Amino acid sequence: MARIAREAGISKALLYHYFPSKQDFFVATLQQGAEEIARRTRQDPDLPPLEALAGRLDAFLGWIEENDGSYLKFMESAGSVPEVKAMIDQIRDATSARILEGLGAGDPPPPKMRAAARAWLWYMDGAILDWLEHRDMSREELRELLLGTLRGSLSAAGASP
Repeated sequence: MARIAREAGISKALLYHYFPSKQDFFVATLQQGAEEIARRTRQDPDLPPLEALAGRLDAFLGWIEENDGSYLKFMESAGSVPEVKAMIDQIRDATSARILEGLGAGDPPPPKMRAAARAWLWYMDGAILDWLEHRDMSREELRELLLGTLRGSLSAAGASP
């Protein structure tokens, strides 16, 4: 915390005034990143659903390219920091709901489609972690892989193309 305060040009006491613990600071930092991602991936209502999803996914992958350390720390802390797990759950719920809404899946959506959309988000994190570890695919290749697996997953769940 002392180093963070020094680099920010503020006193450690002021930093602790706003963030009583390192974990509070960490969670606030992650929340700020999540808000930036939400801004970047805002849906364009004028685009067809698949095109809109491709654009949002590309924006998300672009953010990860720029902030790979933050993304890795975010995913690593999901199992140990309850606030991070809650944040991930909230993001996944909202994202899967947007996907299903874009497909016109109904309210509530069929269980298989709901499960397919949610499972794809877990798959997506695994593929992104592999991408960051190996760095042997372009962002475009990863985006197309992810979109293809989503189509396949939803098709297997009974969604029309």
